[in-house]
Amino acid sequence: MARDAYEVLGVSRDADQSEIQRAYRRLARKLHPDINKDPGAEDEFKELSEAYDVLSDPDQRKRYDAFGPDFRRVGADVDPDAYRRARAHAHAGAGGGGFGGWGGAGPSGDFQYSGFGGEVDLENLLGGIFGARGRGRGGWGPVSGADQETEVEVTVEEAYSGTQRTLSISDAGGARTIDVTIPPGVVDGQRIRLRAQGGQGSGGGAPGDLYLIVRIAPHPRYRPDGRDLHVLLPVAPWEAALGSSVPIETPGGPATLKVPAGTASHRRLRLKARGLPNQRGRPGDLYAEVQIKTPTSPTARERELFEQLAKASTFDPRRAS
Repeated sequence: MARDAYEVLGVSRDADQSEIQRAYRRLARKLHPDINKDPGAEDEFKELSEAYDVLSDPDQRKRYDAFGPDFRRVGADVDPDAYRRARAHAHAGAGGGGFGGWGGAGPSGDFQYSGFGGEVDLENLLGGIFGARGRGRGGWGPVSGADQETEVEVTVEEAYSGTQRTLSISDAGGARTIDVTIPPGVVDGQRIRLRAQGGQGSGGGAPGDLYLIVRIAPHPRYRPDGRDLHVLLPVAPWEAALGSSVPIETPGGPATLKVPAGTASHRRLRLKARGLPNQRGRPGDLYAEVQIKTPTSPTARERELFEQLAKASTFDPRRAS
């Protein structure tokens, strides 16, 4: 990694996982190649993804904090303090800065230091500190990929019935697409785990998992509350006064709701088990809030009947019942 991972994400070294996640989301929206068409945006996004892969994984972050950019090269049993002392000794023995630099892997595959006109085998210089893992296939031994997450938006109808999505995922390994199934009965904020679909491992390490965060899109009719759904139910004055059975649409299809006689506006009526389904238990309910509607342009006959009712009725809506 060319730059410090914390610097890439713009967070402090004591940032918690939620801060790291928020920083990644903010920068990913800014740098994603599908959004940012600047020539360097793709490289910046790959650098961002690599930094997030490291810092979002607690084990990798711990090793990164201990060993810095060399964390993938250092054996699992190496003591961080011993490693730092060995590095300091190596630099001091080579005459400090200005006479050479840390180079790449030599012919044997070992990391080397070039100084004083020659090359020094770092493996020998540091007393085998990198361990046998450092010479494994892929260079530095297996490192597991980081878990990742992405949001997926669905409609209320899709949350009720389930749906399919094709997602584009971009990370340090490049761009890829995956087909996912959203099961029936998901709720807003639910996490769906997709095993081995997260960040790619290195050196034969297993990939991480991908977590889908479900977001239910705003709907003109339904307002979700967990598995329960809330709707507005317009009724006529005579339906509310006399009682009636009125039709109502639900995500599962049309239904009939009984409105009791004497129903007032804002009364909530419940349709049991007509909310979002639950594959592991009780489904949600649907709650209909009554709205009494009056004719805005009554016919002559309707007006006559309303006038007769006004003369005959003793009901005063402004008097406490």
